[in-house]
Order: sequence, then C-alpha cells, then structure tokens
Amino acid sequence: MWESHRAGRIFAAIIAGCAWLALTIQLTFNVEHGLARGVPVLSSLITYFSFFTIITNLVVAIILTVSLTAPDWSRFWSHASTKSALVVYIVIVGSVYALLLRHLWNPQGLQRFADILLHDVIPLSYPLYWLAFISKGVLRWIDPLLWLIYPVIYFIYSLLRGAFVGLYPYPFIDVATLGYERILINALMFLVAFLGLGLLLVAIDHAAAARQPKQTRLAAQPNSDK
Repeated sequence: MWESHRAGRIFAAIIAGCAWLALTIQLTFNVEHGLARGVPVLSSLITYFSFFTIITNLVVAIILTVSLTAPDWSRFWSHASTKSALVVYIVIVGSVYALLLRHLWNPQGLQRFADILLHDVIPLSYPLYWLAFISKGVLRWIDPLLWLIYPVIYFIYSLLRGAFVGLYPYPFIDVATLGYERILINALMFLVAFLGLGLLLVAIDHAAAARQPKQTRLAAQPNSDK
C-alpha cells in the first residue's frame, strides 16, 4: 500500500510538473506575441485564460499540486469526484484537439513542446493516474450531470465575451461564422459527449470497486487517493 501511494505521488508530481511547464511556456509565447502586435498584457492574459485547454490543464496542475503539498487544505480539491470530473474534461481536451484543431496550426520549437504536453501527454497521463491511484467506488450516477456545470459556464462565458470583443476561442463556437443555431447544435453535441464520457467513467469506477477486496473497499476514504 505504501509503495502504491508513493508511486501515485511521483506520478502526480510528474503530471503537475509537465502541466506547469507547458502552461508557463504557452503564457510566455502568448504575451510576447501580443506585445509584438501592440496588444496590452492584460488583454493577452484574458485571451490566454479564455481557452478551455488552458483552464483545464491549469486545474489539473492546481489539484495535483494541492494533493501533494496540502492534501487536507480543501475537501473540494481532494475529493475523488472532483479529480474524476477532470478526467472527462482533459480527455475532451485531447480528443477535440486531435480531431478538430490540430490541423489548424503548426507550432515550432518550445511552443510545439508545450502543445504536445497540453494536448497529448497530460490528456493521456492524467486518466491513467486516475485509473491507477484514485479511490474507486465513491462516484454516483448523478455526478456526470453535475460535471456539466463547468463546460456550460465556459460556453456561456465564451459567447458573452465573443459578443463584446468579436473573438471566439474555437472555430466550432464562432457565432460570427456559424450563427447561433449551428453553435447551439454544436454545444448540444459536446454536452452529450461530456455526459456520455462521465457515465462511462462512473461505470468504470463501479466495476473497479467491485473487483477490490471487501476490506479494501471498506478502508477506502472518499476524499483520498491513497
């Protein structure tokens, strides 16, 4: 058990380190690119934090860092449901980028390195971390519906910001190009994907818990990843 806990902490530290490194690199490029075009730093920061990819990877970094350095600091940050919701979000990040966005640009050098970390390495490694080290048997079938709150709020924010500044973070929610009817259809399709993936995660959680010895299930703490 101790060896498993130690391995989990090492794996979490590696993922968190990759996330912080990639986020820092991407932020530096965004600000420098903005300054070269005469864009104020504040505007570049707002744009940077308006991407679902950035926000989600940032939350992954924060949650894993908190779980490593101050696991009792907040019940919310350490709750298995919160860490499980992140699996859904980060898998969507990787999948959408691979299917819809990768062909739209060709980053080079350090920016390409950050791109790979944010869209490939972390979306693959964090679900593996969840599968191997997060306590199972604590998720409820209602949880995937609650997990939709984040993408819904993000969608509303993106539309409101886009209406004011005329910029949309992703082409599939670009109202100026596609119109509201198409955007709402896209949003519904994404919600179905979020919900379906969430339900699959709960099913995996329950199946994994059923395979654990009874003593292990009784000893498992809902707010622990030990």
